[in-house]
Amino acid sequence: MFRPVIGSGTLSALGALYLLFFLNRTFWSKIHTYLSPYPVAITALYVAMSALFIAMITIFSVKYLIKPFLASLIVIAASASWFIDRFSVIVDSDMVRNVFETTPAEAGNLLTWGFVSYMAMFAGLPILFLALVRVRHRSFPQKLMRNTVTVLGCVAIVGFIGFANSKTFTTAIRQHRDIVKSINPLTPISSTVHYLTQAGHEAKIIAEPIGLDAKVMASAGGVRKPRVTVIVAGETARAANFSLNGYARDTNPELAKRDIVYFPNTSSCGTATATSIPCMFSKFTRAEYTHAKGLANENVMDVLSHAGISATWWDNNTGSKAVADRIDFTDLAATNDPRFCTGGECKDEIFMERLDKWLDSITKDSVVVLHQMGSHGPTYYLRYPQEFKKFTPDCETAELANCTDAQIVNSYDNSLLYTDHFLATIIDKLKARSDKLATGMIYASDHGESLGENGLYLHGTPYLLAPDQQTHVPFLVWFDNDFAKSMGLDRACMAKEATAGAHSHDNFFHSILSMMNVQTSVYDPKLDIFNRCRSNQVS
Repeated sequence: MFRPVIGSGTLSALGALYLLFFLNRTFWSKIHTYLSPYPVAITALYVAMSALFIAMITIFSVKYLIKPFLASLIVIAASASWFIDRFSVIVDSDMVRNVFETTPAEAGNLLTWGFVSYMAMFAGLPILFLALVRVRHRSFPQKLMRNTVTVLGCVAIVGFIGFANSKTFTTAIRQHRDIVKSINPLTPISSTVHYLTQAGHEAKIIAEPIGLDAKVMASAGGVRKPRVTVIVAGETARAANFSLNGYARDTNPELAKRDIVYFPNTSSCGTATATSIPCMFSKFTRAEYTHAKGLANENVMDVLSHAGISATWWDNNTGSKAVADRIDFTDLAATNDPRFCTGGECKDEIFMERLDKWLDSITKDSVVVLHQMGSHGPTYYLRYPQEFKKFTPDCETAELANCTDAQIVNSYDNSLLYTDHFLATIIDKLKARSDKLATGMIYASDHGESLGENGLYLHGTPYLLAPDQQTHVPFLVWFDNDFAKSMGLDRACMAKEATAGAHSHDNFFHSILSMMNVQTSVYDPKLDIFNRCRSNQVS
């Protein structure tokens, strides 16, 4: 079979230019937007980036290496460009962590026919070309000399253009930090290396005990019933679409009829589950938190256990992110109950039957975490039963590009309507057992979601660049009369406290301890949302 012959240097240049100009649409779009007043600088950047990519590929222009190296880069860049261009995501180390910690079902929602077609065209065809051509290599001394000259020449071009346009480029990068983070495949590769290095260190971490001095203080008001708190860790709910937060659509019709306390100005610790869940259950504030710190220290569930409280975690998501490593844990999605589950994912209704049995069996102070599937995208339409399909037409596909933004919002709002029902049903179940138990519930979403604002979809944007839609989350509490009495809590005071200022996931750890009347040295009253409204206020 005839196979065309191509020089290794030419192949390196073609591969570099293909990666730069066919798989970096978002990067160049941002360059033309941010540098629009400087057309000369844009032209210069085209030359400099071309030289930079050619230099990087040429370094690996070696026999037996160039083809697999280029093929690997093309697969990485093509898969990254699909998500970068479609959803405007930034593939930083946190996003890579999300990829490594995802479930097959969650990954399956993203591996659509559109993605497969895109990969066939932008990765499959170039790799087929690589397989067909014969690469002509020079002798080693000639190759070494030629490659060295090429690389040094390209570096000189990059250096000259960078120096000549330093003020323009430096100002743009400082004002728009997402420019560098959008370069494909450099950012995905560097982020993956950073994550793997970090993961290697983190694998050796053993959690240090905290709150070993924890103990449950006597209930106020003479309450002697077992005290129960249901913690609902929400998923992908943004405050902007909660009618409790002022959204025009009535997405919280049932919660509005319950005696809840809603905190309208609450921010998340992160923009993705892998960061926010361990952070919100840790003793650290967002400013202090790192993933390594979260692993190196026990969390609020451990402190509750040290105090003698029964602590349990039920998961309908992608796991507890190590939060439940030392307590009773149940993966409900793994049950694949056909009443609630399809394709490895389950609607949140799967919690209810188990919750009834659990509540009826309680004989001591207890806490359970319900980690929701909530409004996880892009398949929002799979998160709610048909009877909650109120806002139509909705988007019934994972291919968000095939739906209008209005359809996407309709599906998302339907998922919030179902979460509203889910939370209200929990409250009703708790209230129905108030004769035997003192009951409370605390709910906060782990992060928000972008639904097309400024061309951005889903979540996971680096926090410094993230829009308010990804960091402003719903946060609420409910308690029956005996639970409030057992805390010495003034309900009227709480209503004022909720709207008095800003709150965040920083409050979660300490407020849960407060709800269960736990006294410990790791408790900070300044971060407890209840403290100012308790008769036994801690200074």
